[in-house]
Amino acid sequence: MTLAMTAENPLLSTAHLPAFQAIKPEHAEPAIRALLAANRDTIRRIEQLPNPTFATVVELLEDIGHQLSRSWSPISHLNGVLNSEPLREAYNACLPLLSDYGTEVGQSKPLYEAFKTIMAREAATLSASQKALVEHVLLDFRLAGVALDGPQQERFKAVMLELSNLGSRFEENVLDATNAFSFSLTDPAELDGLNASIVAQARQRAVEAGQEGWLLGLDQPTYVAIVTDARSERLRRTFYRAWSTRASDQGVEALAPYNNAPVIEDLLRLRHEAAQLLGFDNFASYALATRMAKTVDEVITFLRDMAKAAKPTALRELAELEAFAGCKLDAWNVTYYSERLQEARYNISQEELREYFALPRVLEVLFEVIQRLFQVSIQAQPQVATWHADACYYTISDAQGSQLGGFYLDPYARPHKRSGAWMDDCVTRKVTASGTALPIAHLVCNALASAPGQPALLTHDDVVTLFHEFGHGLHHMLTRVDYPSISGTNGVAWDAVELPSQFLENYAWNPEVLAKLAVHYQTGQALSEQKIAQLISTRSFQAGLATLRQCEFSLFDFRLHAEYDPARGSRLREILAEVRAETAVIQVPVWNRYASNFGHIFAGGYAAGYYSYKWAEVLAADAYAAFQETSPFDQETAKRYLDTILSQGGSVDPMQAFINFRGRAPDIGPLLRLHGIAA
Repeated sequence: MTLAMTAENPLLSTAHLPAFQAIKPEHAEPAIRALLAANRDTIRRIEQLPNPTFATVVELLEDIGHQLSRSWSPISHLNGVLNSEPLREAYNACLPLLSDYGTEVGQSKPLYEAFKTIMAREAATLSASQKALVEHVLLDFRLAGVALDGPQQERFKAVMLELSNLGSRFEENVLDATNAFSFSLTDPAELDGLNASIVAQARQRAVEAGQEGWLLGLDQPTYVAIVTDARSERLRRTFYRAWSTRASDQGVEALAPYNNAPVIEDLLRLRHEAAQLLGFDNFASYALATRMAKTVDEVITFLRDMAKAAKPTALRELAELEAFAGCKLDAWNVTYYSERLQEARYNISQEELREYFALPRVLEVLFEVIQRLFQVSIQAQPQVATWHADACYYTISDAQGSQLGGFYLDPYARPHKRSGAWMDDCVTRKVTASGTALPIAHLVCNALASAPGQPALLTHDDVVTLFHEFGHGLHHMLTRVDYPSISGTNGVAWDAVELPSQFLENYAWNPEVLAKLAVHYQTGQALSEQKIAQLISTRSFQAGLATLRQCEFSLFDFRLHAEYDPARGSRLREILAEVRAETAVIQVPVWNRYASNFGHIFAGGYAAGYYSYKWAEVLAADAYAAFQETSPFDQETAKRYLDTILSQGGSVDPMQAFINFRGRAPDIGPLLRLHGIAA
């Protein structure tokens, strides 16, 4: 099938934005097949060039890779935000095609030799970003198995294909298990403590299902609201168990088909095999080949040092919490009593604050923060069609009015939408001889949708999440790198990619910003200075417990991949028990199976990389400390941050980029001080 034969396919359009409303599941596979066939023809011509140059090889590969990415992006995105059986089938049909192609390109010895020739002949004349691009690709070739012999290459290719399929299956099992669960109530007393929007939504679900009373789903806002605010311990326990056993052998009987345990075993086995085929001891070592951290011991030591610093604080926090509750707490009661203690100590609660964080106001102030920092403006473009009524498109322009890029925002939870929050590429910036493309981002959250007659009302946690994802979006949209492979977040070391997102979270806690953010959606009255001060005080509330929790996840992930032994299998529960003995102070039930829905490491890009959140948190706290030394909106500091980190993509080594900004290597001190944890 040729490109000409599929010209009517919207996924093959080179228009500035995807035609989301025109895209159908049946468009996916023909578009991808057509592009892959065209790309292979181009690659065969490149492989035969007698005198490869940056212009004739690298730029051309960037062009065809960019087109493939912008065609695949809408399919992948829709699979996450508007999942359906036909779309899922189309998505899964494309995965092996893309995996085969990626491995084939990565194992092309003629291409590898061409890049080596370019580096040898043109290194002195390449720009810094061009040289960085060639270096990135040469490393990618080595990690794709270009040096393997024929049988090993074929095995590596088969392993990578199966890993792609397994990651998709893991995510589907979690989504299906989440959607399959519902809980019916007829006693209104069991809903005590929940906000009116959650209750109204549950009533509407019951009506639509032809049931009496209320029907609660397992979407993220409902789950969080129940374990945080429901006065019924039975309800808290029910939902804690449902959430923590999704896609596991401990889920309710109806969810058994979605058990991810065998998927995890296969994922770990094949990741280990892939790493060993490439000469690495384990998958953790393989993952670190493209990270800021360089050795397994470096990561383990970092996490254990962090846990050691936090544990005394965490033990004190747990003792305070159980003294407040008057009993030893089960895991499903910890969040509830933590919220009550926070209310008692600071006289403030997440639910109380919802009426002060209406989404339209939050977006207005967020955009103002970005404008003050980076001299850009953001405008909604409601005329642009999207995939759902919830979503809206925005443009971002510089001080002279020139458009820099854009983003889609899809803020609310709904059925058939993946839980969590994320930023993903829609279109990556490209400036080559063949043309230009502006960077476009997808920003996705799962806040509670608006009730009839009122705007969506966020918790402050939702506000922080929105700022976090927008930090990723800025990294993508404000890049100045011309080549897609290292533009925006592409090519950035995984343990440094969270720096811009966690950095921007600080502005959701800034007193000046909060004074503008927190305005009652009905009366227009601002939240009092006292309440703002109380809210800011909650930032370090139970920071020790939160830090240990992240250390637990991170050590579990990293040890799971570093210590895998084919003869012994994953030893998942054994390693988890050892990690918990080292880090956890809150005991979880024996039936807890959070690993079975730990999508970050089994379906996302965080395998042997969950530590990146804590690693980047150190970078982000230290970066924000530079602003605290001047002022939060200091223009000179903001420009230096934009010039050295935010705009550089993967064109600069992340440690060097940080040193260029800060004048020194990262320091853990600002993070420990920020959270009130003694070093």
